[in-house]
Amino acid sequence: MQTGNVTTPFGRRPMTLALVKGQLATAKIKAGKSVDKWKVYRSACEARALLGLRDRALAVLNALLTFYPEQELREESNLIVFPSNAQLAIRANGIAGTTLRENLALLVEAGLIQRNDSPNGKRYARKGNDGGIETAYGFSLAPLLARAEELAVMAHQVAEESRRLRIIKERITITRRDIRKLISAAMEEGAAGNWQSVEDALVSAIARLKTAKTAASLEACLDELTLLSKEAVNMLELQLIPQKSGANDSENRQHIQNSKTESLIEFEPSSEKEQGEGAVQKPRGPAEPTKAFPLGMVLRACPQISDYAIGGTISHWRELMAAAVVVRTMLGVSPSAYQDACDIMGPENAAVAMACVLERAGHITSPGGYLRDLTKRSEKGEFSLGPMLMALLRGQETKARRSA
Repeated sequence: MQTGNVTTPFGRRPMTLALVKGQLATAKIKAGKSVDKWKVYRSACEARALLGLRDRALAVLNALLTFYPEQELREESNLIVFPSNAQLAIRANGIAGTTLRENLALLVEAGLIQRNDSPNGKRYARKGNDGGIETAYGFSLAPLLARAEELAVMAHQVAEESRRLRIIKERITITRRDIRKLISAAMEEGAAGNWQSVEDALVSAIARLKTAKTAASLEACLDELTLLSKEAVNMLELQLIPQKSGANDSENRQHIQNSKTESLIEFEPSSEKEQGEGAVQKPRGPAEPTKAFPLGMVLRACPQISDYAIGGTISHWRELMAAAVVVRTMLGVSPSAYQDACDIMGPENAAVAMACVLERAGHITSPGGYLRDLTKRSEKGEFSLGPMLMALLRGQETKARRSA
């Protein structure tokens, strides 16, 4: 048990357990510890959002540090400064007395300084026979020394968050530009497709972007714009790719026409091994790009899928695919229906489709039939997961706003 390390404030200022905890932590500063006072001050400035401080409070802290005569805060030195309010106000750019007292209270509450009040509440120092300060009453800077490493970590977190926000905003700007120019090119050159719906979706996404302030909300907007960009590219790809592969398609059709009549009879074996080497495979449409959608966006649009993952969380695509197999069994979707979806869409996108079916299970009579229908439409190039994911994502955002 430590004694003599806790002091209470003068007058009507209340004592709190937070103040007690802070004073006890300050009393445990490692012997011989020292730190540059301005380095700690810069860390506090960079972490001001996490500390809940405003610029005026930092100006007052700067003024307090100027009354400490040395460059470094040292554990063995007297860390108490005792300027009057008038002196502090002058060095804090001449702020009013009321504002000064408010910001001193904020610094105490943030745990950057501590009050060490005298019996009458005045700030002063008493010198010993050797001329050195024996006792001082005022504001202790010891918390800055005790929390130097913590403040540095907080400053680093703020810098990383700022960097992350900057990157997200850059990607949003580029993605918006890409979508806008793809729409313009498609409309000007008469590309087929419902480009007006893409335009309307872009306008809606930009409207939501204007109200997004946090990193999470901006990231959600980026996911939506990324998905919209992929949809625009896919619509153009469906028209451009067949032109390149037309010769190959012609060769395939000619090969089938020249085959024996017996080879055209279609069977439905239970596995590929039973089909034999000479059986004609059913033509498959091109699968969607692997992992076409950001995993984080999929989980925001389809949060229920996480309940079927090991540990209740999904952080990798393989965990999503494992959870989709559990959901397939739970919803009564046959293995063959799910395998067809994997063959046509790709394993990752089939898992995404299963997550979407789970979210809409209450509105689907036959999940297996529904998945087969999605697979057939995807094989013909008539279906993409993008619009379904976007609709589910908007639905989740609407629920979140209503519950807030």
